[in-house]
Amino acid sequence: MRRDFLMARRLVTLGLGFCVLLGYQGAAHGQYGTLKGQVVWDGPQAPQLPPKVKAGENVKDAQVCATEPIPDESLVVDPSSNGVKYCIVYLSRPKGSNPDRVKQMVESDPQVVVDQQACRFVPHVAVAHEQQQVLFKSSDPVAHNVRLQGFSNSLNFMLPANGELPRSLSPERRPMPMACDIHPWMQGFVMVFDHPFFAITDEQGNFEIEGIPAGSQNVVIWHEKVGYVTAGAARGQEVTIASGKETTLAPVKIAPNQVK
Repeated sequence: MRRDFLMARRLVTLGLGFCVLLGYQGAAHGQYGTLKGQVVWDGPQAPQLPPKVKAGENVKDAQVCATEPIPDESLVVDPSSNGVKYCIVYLSRPKGSNPDRVKQMVESDPQVVVDQQACRFVPHVAVAHEQQQVLFKSSDPVAHNVRLQGFSNSLNFMLPANGELPRSLSPERRPMPMACDIHPWMQGFVMVFDHPFFAITDEQGNFEIEGIPAGSQNVVIWHEKVGYVTAGAARGQEVTIASGKETTLAPVKIAPNQVK
């Protein structure tokens, strides 16, 4: 009789454990939310930076590089919304994962393109998952080179006129400066992640990251003229992601005295 009792108790325990496991797997596969926000300029007026190259200026390959002004994109502020473009927004050491989000990202964009057009990097700032290739290309009829220097990546290669070169890059802890030594005003940034929870602010400073595991996370906002914009530096600012809902940060402000 005691043997039958022990067996019954064991079956109950196994059943409870199985139910708990199913519940955990359900949470792991279904409880995601979205993080939205905006980065804005907190000054009296939007800054107007002079062009890096003026139209008609006597520079190398002027027939390509000086046909029109080359803007300074290190601080781009929309005058109507005060939104700041080209901020990198990402989770620091995210709690949980989303394999389906990675699969969708890689299938829809197997390559992230960094072009060189009229002697400028387009886009000025690029982000990629480690499973996405970065396609460096030149739409210009003159030669360029691409130099990237990070903790895990060190690249310096030539791109002939209208050439291209796909590269697989390792994840980085910080954005990598990108430069062309032939045309020294050409600068930009690339950051590679080992998770899919990242974005770049658009022309109005807005960003949106979908498919984030619900619960407490740490978000980082980085800008090349400021460094870490959010509190907590590389650790990030704590935010709670609600399952099945949109979580919106209060506007994140960049003051003029923060700009380096």
